[in-house]
This record gives sequence, structure tokens and C-alpha cells, in this order.
Amino acid sequence: MRIGELAVRAGASPRQVRFYEARGLITSTRGANNYRDYGESALGRVQQIRELLDAGLSTQVIRAILPCLESPRDPIVFDGVTSETVAVLERERDRLTERVDVLARNRDAIGDYLAELQRRAGEPPRVATTCANRCSCRAARPSPSPTSCQVPGRLRAVLHESGGVTRLP
Repeated sequence: MRIGELAVRAGASPRQVRFYEARGLITSTRGANNYRDYGESALGRVQQIRELLDAGLSTQVIRAILPCLESPRDPIVFDGVTSETVAVLERERDRLTERVDVLARNRDAIGDYLAELQRRAGEPPRVATTCANRCSCRAARPSPSPTSCQVPGRLRAVLHESGGVTRLP
């Protein structure tokens, strides 16, 4: 497939696809017309690269771990792996673990908040007061749990609006 089709199907731009190829993350062949031609496997690879970049990994780290992502159970031996590379990968793993923990806490807080909104759906709206957590969310009633107000501002406004809050920050 040509670069435009790959980009559209992968949710990327042709410029990003060329960048990934320049960094050695994907490969293409050239046709007689000198256009890039990508195999079907490049689609999954580009999507995977985008996910890893979104997770905060650098292209250098992604290039190092891509073979492991294709076949993580096979014994992999890399020529030239240095202790610095191992240290970088360990830091990235630890950083991602911390990020996953934060995301899980936020997911749980949103879930708790949505459950509370659903529980209160039949209740009449109350006068807005500052919540028990003293945040600026101006929840309709003081929150019994500090996690229910740890929702990002824009989402908090949407959630509070749907819960019948009469005044938003």
C-alpha cells in the first residue's frame, strides 16, 4: 500500500509515516515509479508506534523494544546492548508503571463519581456548595470521598453539569 493509504488506515499523517521510516521503525520498498510501498504488517506497526509514543517512549527506546513486541517469548539477543540501554529501559518501565497507577486511580475516581451521579439521578438539584474536599468543583453536595473531585477540570465541569450543579467555576 502507498504511504497515503497507510497513513489514513493507521490514523497518522504521511509525514509521521516518513518520520518513522527515517528513524528505522518501519520499512518500505520502492516501486518502479519510486513510490514507497508498505506491506500490510506496516499498518499494525505504525499503530503500535503511535501508542508507544503516546505513552511517552522515545523513538530510540521504541526501536530497541520493537523486536520484543513482535515475539516477546523468543530468546532475543541484541548485539551491542549496553548497560545504559538497559538502564533507560528500566527507567521507562518504572515511569510507565507509575503512569498506569495514576491512570487507574483517575479511572476509579471517575467511576465512583459516575456511580454517585447515577445514584442521585432521581434527586432534585441542590444549591451548589463547595465540596468537602475544598476544591473549586462546586459540587451539588459535599463529597464523602476525596477521590470524587480528582477529575480534570473540563471533565469535572461536564460531569457536574450532568449532575444538576447550578453553578460551575
